[in-house]
Amino acid sequence: MGIEQLMPIIVIAIIIIALAVLFTFIPIMLWISALAAGVKVGIFTLVGMRLRRVVPSRVINPLIKAHKAGLDLSTNQLESHYLAGGNVDRVVNALIAAHRANIELSFERAAAIDLAGRDVLDAVQMSVNPKVIETPFIAGIAIDGIEVKAKARITVRANIDRLVGGAGEDTVIARVGEGVVSTIGSSEAHTKVLENPDAISHNILGRGLDAGTAFEILSIDIADVDIGKNIGAILQTDQAEADKNIAQAKAEERRSMAVAQEQEMVARVEEMRAKVVEAEADVPRALAEALRSGNMGVMDYMNYKNIDADTGMRDTIGKLSQDNDNEGNDDHHSN
Repeated sequence: MGIEQLMPIIVIAIIIIALAVLFTFIPIMLWISALAAGVKVGIFTLVGMRLRRVVPSRVINPLIKAHKAGLDLSTNQLESHYLAGGNVDRVVNALIAAHRANIELSFERAAAIDLAGRDVLDAVQMSVNPKVIETPFIAGIAIDGIEVKAKARITVRANIDRLVGGAGEDTVIARVGEGVVSTIGSSEAHTKVLENPDAISHNILGRGLDAGTAFEILSIDIADVDIGKNIGAILQTDQAEADKNIAQAKAEERRSMAVAQEQEMVARVEEMRAKVVEAEADVPRALAEALRSGNMGVMDYMNYKNIDADTGMRDTIGKLSQDNDNEGNDDHHSN
C-alpha cells in the first residue's frame, strides 16, 4: 500500500483525535444542554472555566436548575462561590426551596451560610418544617429537698439571619436545662412541680433563651417528670453520720487520755514503792549505826525484833483468815 493510499486514513485519524481533544476540553454537550434550557452561555465562557480549573458541570447544571425555578443567577456568582470552596448545588437548592416557601434569602447570604460550614439547605427546610430537640432528663431539687427530673421537647425553627455566628443546638439545650433547674429549685415542694409541669415551660419561654442562637424557639413542652432521691434526707443522714464520727473520735480521745493518765498513776505508784523499798533498806544500816554509836541498847533492839515478829505473825494470821473466808464464800456460791 502506497503513501498516497495511507494519506486519507491518516487525515481521518488526525481529525478524529482533534475532535476528541476538542470535545474533551470544550463541553459541547453541556453547552447544547444549556442552550436547550434557555440559558445563554458562551462557548468561550466554558473554555474559560476549563482554564480556571472549574468543572463546568458543577456550575452550568445548577444554573440550569435555577433558571427553570425562576431565579436570576449568573455564571460569575456561581463560579466565584465554587472557587471559594462552596457547594454550588446545595446553595442553589436552598435558594429554590426558599423561593417556593416565600422566604427571603439572597444568594450572598446563602453563600455566606454555606461557606461558614452550615448546611443552608437544611436550614431552609428547618424554617419551613420546625425541628424538635429532645433534652435528656434534667434534675433539679425543690425547696423541700426532693429531687425532680424533667425531660423537655424544644420546637425550634432556623433563623436565617442568625445562622452565621449564631450558637447551635447545644447552647439551646444548656439554656433550657438551666431554666428547668432554676424553676424546680424555686418551687416550695416537689408536689407543685408534679401538679403543674407546664409552669416550667412558661417560666423558661419568658426568658428569651433563643437570643444569640441560630434558632427561634417556638415552644417548650415538658415530656416527662419523675421523682428522684430525697436529697434533703440524704444530707441530714450524712450530717448525722459525720456528727457520730466526730463524737466517737472525741470519746476515743478522752479514753486515750484516761488510759495515759492511768499508766502515769501506775508509774507513780511504782516510783513510790521503789522509794519505800529504798527507805526500808536504810533501816538495818540505821540500826547498826545506832548500836555502834550507843544511841540504842541491846534490850531496845530485842524489843524491836519482838515487835517486828509479832507484827509479822499478825499479818500471817490475817491473811490465813482472809483466805479461809474467801474459800467459804466460793463453796457457798457453788452450792
